[in-house]
Formats: sequence, structure tokens, C-alpha cells
Amino acid sequence: MSEQEKATQAQSSADTAKTSTTNATNAASATTDQNQQSGGVDVTYHEPNATVTEMKAELIYGLNDRPPLKDTLFAALQHLLAIFVAIVTPPLIIAGALNFDLETTSFLVSMSLFASGVSTFIQCRRLGPIGCGLLCIQGTSFSFISPIIAAGMTGGLSMIFGAVIAGSFVEMAVSRVLRFTRKIITPLVAGIVVTLIGLSLIKVGITACGGGFAAMSDGTFGSMENLGLAALVLVSILFFNRSSNRYLRMSSIVIGLVIGYVVAYFIGRIDFSAVQSYGGFNVPMPFKYGIDFNLSSIIALGIVYLITAIEAYGDITANSLISGEPVQGPAFIKRASGGILADGFNSMVAGILNSFPNSIFAQNNGMIQLTGVASRYVGYFIALFLLILGVFPAVGLIFSLIPEPVLGGATLLMFGTVAASGIRIIASQHINRKAVLVMAISFSFGLSVELVPDILKQFPEVIRNIFTSGITTGGVAAILSNMLIQIKEENSESIED
Repeated sequence: MSEQEKATQAQSSADTAKTSTTNATNAASATTDQNQQSGGVDVTYHEPNATVTEMKAELIYGLNDRPPLKDTLFAALQHLLAIFVAIVTPPLIIAGALNFDLETTSFLVSMSLFASGVSTFIQCRRLGPIGCGLLCIQGTSFSFISPIIAAGMTGGLSMIFGAVIAGSFVEMAVSRVLRFTRKIITPLVAGIVVTLIGLSLIKVGITACGGGFAAMSDGTFGSMENLGLAALVLVSILFFNRSSNRYLRMSSIVIGLVIGYVVAYFIGRIDFSAVQSYGGFNVPMPFKYGIDFNLSSIIALGIVYLITAIEAYGDITANSLISGEPVQGPAFIKRASGGILADGFNSMVAGILNSFPNSIFAQNNGMIQLTGVASRYVGYFIALFLLILGVFPAVGLIFSLIPEPVLGGATLLMFGTVAASGIRIIASQHINRKAVLVMAISFSFGLSVELVPDILKQFPEVIRNIFTSGITTGGVAAILSNMLIQIKEENSESIED
């Protein structure tokens, strides 16, 4: 079977899986599709009717194998290509929304790479109970962008990192009571929240396409030049993403950004003279920007951490299957609990290192199947590459110079696919009258505060700060309405296995 046929067949897995093993991985596919699309990789990670034994037989190198150095480096570089843009994009978006200077933006990008390297090593190596021991790659998560921007507007970077650190304990706590939380955060709830994440972020993406907040202040917002750059990047990504060549498809976002970057340079939109030096090293400095705690910001991020825990469960389920490891039973539950614990712990470490929450990237599951390499030792090399890239400021500086419209053209498509992934999760469930009520309540509340934020202006500041994000408001509404209406999804039994 060709790689293209595999990808086509795997695309329909959410609708065709029948057995209990593939039911579990179907839920995994749904909850993790958000990360796969946001990373810009149009590949999936398992054939719908494959058993664990069959998947293991297809591997070239298993979980605990040590591939030759040449094969290890080749596999590691492919994984790095799949995740690099997805790691550096969230800090660029947050820095642009909060009007940070070039030096701060560059440092945040570098620390995102460095923190991802640390997180990936912990997840692959497994330190005590922390980590899943699989080839799981971690990076900065798109899910937290909106509440992080809201926290930054309230109290700057110190309040952001305080909320990142404090909120991470929610996910760590979920890892200890995994069986119970999966009954509350059902696939329907997860799908609603993922959809709201995408819809909320589209506003951020289209703002960047118009030129960002700087363009709003100088009167150039929405100019033909800005929209033309954004359109060029978007069309380029779509063109290469539809290629039959899997490497062009996997690197479509990178290529689109490079094309936009080059064109922006030739029309005078990039000023390299603003950079004083590309040399030296970025030494990680814990709590460089201080730390401050705000209850409303912590609660807002804590709710997203809750959803992220369920997404991590799906990622680990899928990764275990394609690595030929059990996807049920005590050993799997221990692995999943350790992976979710690492997800929260690594986010706490990221906050200490002046970075943003980390989550498992689903696109790397696709890379495992394409390469046939599931060895977790490859993860050590990926972690090393990320650490090296993080300490060189030149990497962060180059990406920090990307004009807003160029970044917007890529992120607008990413965020749209996040919303589409959420809809796909919802569509995989049985939509009865009760489910429609939950969706109606959740979307009404979530989109209301996004479209008309002044609706909360008469509330106390602490309440206003918590529910200013549509993700938070809609997420709370989904959880509470789901519990009150007592929905029982068709797939709930398979998720509890």
C-alpha cells in the first residue's frame, strides 16, 4: 500500500472504526486532530482496522530499539520539520497581540524551543512517574493563546507565567483521577471546546492578516499590501499541502512562510538593521520577567488545561497503538497517567523558563507511521536539536522579524482547521436532542462574549477577567450543561476502557 493510500484510508477512521480497540483510537484521533492540523501536517497515524500486533509488525524500529545513528538523525529531522513552525508560532502571535519589542519576542521564541526540548526529553525518557515513555513530542500549544493574551493585557508577562505555572496543577491533578474526569469531559464537550478554540483564534488570525495592532494605529490596517501578503502565504500553503509528495505536504507551512518572508523583504517590509547582533547565546533565566498570580487568569487557563488533559489521553492512545503497545489495561492506564502528568509538569517547567504551556503534538504520530520508526531514542535527538535551536538567539530573531500579514496568512488557515477539527469530533458523536441543547448553550455563551465583550462590563473585575474568553465561557457552559442534562455518548464506554 502506498503512503498516499494509507493517508486516504486513515482519513476516514473516525467513521469506520468498529472494534473496541479501534473505538478507543477513534476517540484519540478526534481529540488530537486539532494539534495535527495546527501543526500543518496533512498526515494521519493509523489504518482504521489495524490491531496492535499488526501495527507493531509494520514498524522498522520498535519503541525500545536503538536505530543506527544515520536512521536516527533522519527520523529526528523529519519530526523537527513537522513541529518547528507550530512551536514558534504561538509566542509570535502572543507577542504581536501584546506589542512586545523585538528583543522580548525573540527571547520568548527561543525559550519556547528550549522548553519544548526539555519537555520532549522528559516525555520520552520517563522520569519516575512523569512521562509516557513513548516517542511523544511536546511543544507550545495553540489552545492557550486567547486566555494568555487576556492575562497579558491584565498584568503583563509576570501574570501570564504565574497563571501558566499555577494552572498546570489542574492537569497534573487530572492525571491522578483520570477515570473520573473522562466521564465529565466527554467527546462532545471536548469537540465543543476545540471548535470554540478555533473560532476564537480566527479573530487573532484575521487581525494579523490586516497588519496587526500596529497597522491599526498607523492607519494601514487592511491595506491591499497587507492582504496581498497574507493571501500569497495562504495560497502557497494550500498549493503545497495538496502535493502528492509527502515531504512537500509536511513542510507546506514552512514553504509558505518562506515565500511570504522573501516577498516581504523585497517590498521593504523586513528591516534587518533593527537587529543589533545575531551572535551570542540565550541563557535560560528562570523567572526573568517575574511572576504574579491572578485568580481569574489562573481559572481561565485551568479550564483549558482540563481539556488539554483529555487531548493528551487521545494522543497517547494513538501513539501507543502505532508503536505496537497496549491501548487498554493497567499498563496503558499507567502510561497514559504518566503522559498527562508530564503534560502538566512540563507546562509548569515552561512557565518557569519564561515560555507557554506545552502539549503533546499529534502530527508526530503520523510521522511515526510514515517512517516506521517508533523508537523513543529518536526523541532524545529531537530534544537535543530543540535545545540547541533555543540557545541561539539568531533563530528567534529571524522569526521575530516576520511581518504580521505573513504570519496571519498561515495562522488563519491553521485556526480554521482547528475549528473544523472540533466539528469533526462533534460529528463523530450521536447528536440527539440533548446534545443539541448542550451545543446551543455552549456556543451561545462562548461566542456571545467574543462578539460582544461589553456584555460583561457591569460585572466585578474578577468575573470579567475569567469569562472574557469565549473558550473559558463556552467550556464552562459545556461542562455544566452536559452534567445537568446528563448526556450519554455512544463512545463513552470505549473511552473509559
